[in-house]
Amino acid sequence: MGNQSWVSAVAPFGIADGTAYTGTAALGDISPPPPIVLSSNQLLIATRMEVVAFGRFTSTATPGTLVMGVYLGTGAIAAGQAIAVTAAIAVQASQTNRTWRLEGNASMRAQGAGTAASILGCFEISNITTGLTDLAPATAPTVLTFDSTINNTVRIGVTPSVTTGSWLCHYLDVRLVN
Repeated sequence: MGNQSWVSAVAPFGIADGTAYTGTAALGDISPPPPIVLSSNQLLIATRMEVVAFGRFTSTATPGTLVMGVYLGTGAIAAGQAIAVTAAIAVQASQTNRTWRLEGNASMRAQGAGTAASILGCFEISNITTGLTDLAPATAPTVLTFDSTINNTVRIGVTPSVTTGSWLCHYLDVRLVN
């Protein structure tokens, strides 16, 4: 017989598109507002965080590569806050308003202050390359250490290798399963 569990959607819920990102070689936050904040001590050991996001992109004739991922942190988005990111994936050229989708899970491994807490995640990202699915991470998953005793924001980030057009997130949903 299974254990009783619960699923909780994390508020607030998006009311607008994220800001379109057109930068190059720097990590950009494309998360829709308002930010999704996990309250202090909300992530319990063995809690599973489910993330679903989708949006659109426009690319140039020579779009280069893109790194996309899910980030968790307290301030502005930063590379050291990645739950999981893709390898550099080749963006499909000459696209206009092409839809992308991200879906996956992360599992809370430990709680604590400073960098004592840890979370491990894996996500699928589709329709950016030639219609295929890419994984984040592309290599073996590793844990992100963070402070679970303070509020943490969940974000979607992109890092294009060159100016590729624009990246936009329409929807971001985070659910906790315990």
